[in-house]
Amino acid sequence: MLVCNGPGELSTWVRPLALRLHRELALRPLDPDADRALDLVLVPCPNATGREHQVAAGMGLFNRILPARSFWRLLLWPRRYGFWPRQGVVVFLGGDQFWTVLLSARLGYRHLTYAEWVARWPRWNDAIAAMGPTALDALPRRWRDRATVVGDLMADLSESARQEMPLPAGEWVALMPGSKRAKLQVGMPFLLETADRLARLRPQVRFLLPVAPTTTVAELLAYASPANPLFGSYSCGEPELLDDAHGLRLRTPAGSEILLLETHPAHGALSQCALALTTVGANTAELGALGVPMIVLVPTQHLQVMQAWDGGIGILARLPLLRWLLGAALTAWRMRNHGFLAWPNISAGRMVVPERVGSLTPAAIAQEAADWLDQPQRLEGMREDLRSLRGQPGAVAALAALVRQLLPAAGSGPGSEPAPGPEPGPSAGALPAAPAPHRAD
Repeated sequence: MLVCNGPGELSTWVRPLALRLHRELALRPLDPDADRALDLVLVPCPNATGREHQVAAGMGLFNRILPARSFWRLLLWPRRYGFWPRQGVVVFLGGDQFWTVLLSARLGYRHLTYAEWVARWPRWNDAIAAMGPTALDALPRRWRDRATVVGDLMADLSESARQEMPLPAGEWVALMPGSKRAKLQVGMPFLLETADRLARLRPQVRFLLPVAPTTTVAELLAYASPANPLFGSYSCGEPELLDDAHGLRLRTPAGSEILLLETHPAHGALSQCALALTTVGANTAELGALGVPMIVLVPTQHLQVMQAWDGGIGILARLPLLRWLLGAALTAWRMRNHGFLAWPNISAGRMVVPERVGSLTPAAIAQEAADWLDQPQRLEGMREDLRSLRGQPGAVAALAALVRQLLPAAGSGPGSEPAPGPEPGPSAGALPAAPAPHRAD
């Protein structure tokens, strides 16, 4: 059972591991006669879109998918969602690690956490897959024998991307406005005007925009239209949608065409881009893993619509009565005290990719993008820095090996043992007793 929270983790962590497990083990649904099944549980997350279960269903890799809204009912009444084997493994791949502590305790399953920076509940883990030395060193010494450094799961992205269909020849620039309302409301008109201005500076540039799995082309069009209250702040005009032999595209009134990619994930196409203009978020980690140079944009001139922050204060900022005052104050504070925002910079502890935070203009960003494209040696230097941060491929295989070690012997399929009910299982929310370390002998 894999546990996740958001679309970024679904495409970069969950999908590669699910594909690997299906390759190495007989699992439903790809093998209908298998004794074991691969399930996905989505957990509550303030930054999730609510459509993650639809994205996961489109992958066709999971026997059961439980949306985040069903998580608490799963803890209380597991039988409501069918039969479960008596033994299994819960693998944390995004969200709040405590949810997997509760879930593994409730079902009586072994528990494996993929720790990007820290494993917060090592006592309740049977094994910990650390991304690197940082996560390993953060563990108390008494729990380090449960940890294995597997590497960065995203380091394998470029390997699989090379197998995908190439783009037509050209100097491609990716536009990545985000997937959440607060980001799209600013990002769509901002990037469309930027594309128009960059096309005037470099007519040979071609643009693509990967449609996030939790949004739709219709929504992108709405954010690029007068229905968006910020539309009038930019001079791009309303684009038209084209769908012909050349693909699905947006064409601005100035004539700039942006290829829309609805394939998820779009790693193959992104890996061929010379540059990306992107918002902050998991997409910066994705681009970094693919070795794609980027300029990370956080325009702050529309603070009133930027309440996409996490945590308890972020929730308060979204309350109707406090939204305008507290939301603006919170965002302004975050902008002044942000540190690094892009994942490559956070990982390196230094500025690897440029971050532009403040009252940004499409004209300035277009000029900066043109300057980068005019100097391919600088772009290649950024690409090499990103590759050096990525690490060696093989993390997905190493994590799959840990899952196999924790798995019980085949034969305890969902039909052979009933799901634990409220009476025999530990109470939902109760912590288990500290498990003894399990060894794969």
